[in-house]
Amino acid sequence: MKRKVVLITGGSSGIGKSIGIYLKSKGFVVYGTTRNKYNYPDFKAFSLLELDVTRTETIHKAISILLSKEETLDVLINNAGIGITGALEETPHEEVLKAFDTNFNGPLHMVKAVLPQMRKQQSGLIINITSIAGYMGLPYRGIYSAVKGALNILTETLRMETKDFGVKVTSLAPGDFATNIAAGRYHAPVVEASAYASAYERTLQMINDDVDRAQSPELVAKTVLRIIHAKNPKVHYKVGAFMQRFSLLLKKILPDKIYEKLLLNHYKL
Repeated sequence: MKRKVVLITGGSSGIGKSIGIYLKSKGFVVYGTTRNKYNYPDFKAFSLLELDVTRTETIHKAISILLSKEETLDVLINNAGIGITGALEETPHEEVLKAFDTNFNGPLHMVKAVLPQMRKQQSGLIINITSIAGYMGLPYRGIYSAVKGALNILTETLRMETKDFGVKVTSLAPGDFATNIAAGRYHAPVVEASAYASAYERTLQMINDDVDRAQSPELVAKTVLRIIHAKNPKVHYKVGAFMQRFSLLLKKILPDKIYEKLLLNHYKL
């Protein structure tokens, strides 16, 4: 049986790399993407293609290269993204636009680029990596929550629009996992004169501590494999620590102000 071909954006590090290594070990043909593959001269885990999700010309070039080698594309995993923290009032708007360009427009560009091939095949799977943060407004992570929430909604629409083409679409929302995400995250500066300085600095430390003691991203990779093998994937999947997943259930059943109070207590705000 022909091996399935998987394309993972943002595959050179973090969750994307973990997914790629795991799927390759299970017999998949794996291609990852990175904005500059020359930054990874010793990368041997799987094939890397140069691609920037904010530049459509690089997307079409990379997919053309992949299809010239494989002639099919079975799974797209929209994983590339950037983190952003800061008080909404003080986050530079150019950084807000950059987050939406990478985390929302990027996956949309990728979807538009692969759908013609998947329609032609009458088969395909698109997994949008969102975040548990995308299901709630979190203090000092409002932009990140908003853009990941938008990608969740996009996923719901895309499922309905592509169902007649044999294309399946789902989202996978990870909680905190032990990756180097903090190193690439944009942090609005903690300005001492700011009214938000103390609360933001305290919250930022909590966010980083959660990542430092988080689980291995291989758990995300195992969930991806389960989705690939699913005959009819669910609309949304969540993966992470029990309390992070439980928080989503609480949000469904608790009154808004009670849930807000729980968040405020958690972040000591």
